Amino acid sequence: MNTVESKNAPKAIGPYSQAIITSSFVFTSGQLPVNPETGEMAKEIKEQAEQSCKNVGAVLEAAGSGFEKVIKTTCFLAEIADFASFNEVYAKYFVSKPARSCFAVKDLPKGALCEIECVAEV
Repeated sequence: MNTVESKNAPKAIGPYSQAIITSSFVFTSGQLPVNPETGEMAKEIKEQAEQSCKNVGAVLEAAGSGFEKVIKTTCFLAEIADFASFNEVYAKYFVSKPARSCFAVKDLPKGALCEIECVAEV
């Protein structure tokens, strides 16, 4: 196993890696909508979904993968009412329509409105 670290995605905020690569797959940690350059987070769900997708893409790229190789995503929303707005942004990135689970959760780290993790082929 190898760990992945991309400077184009926020650093892990705990004792974990941005992703782990096995012989065939990359497993990303959940990517919050934090801009890695500024450390800032937008306030609106669409902007946060956009940043989370960009962060997932940066981690996938650092692992030698990409959106087209994603097999499964797990998405977390602070408010299920944001489901349609989140999907609008998500659909622009995950065009191969991987399998997905999407949950509303009580809270997300740093007060985020969304978080995305995925499994992809390397």
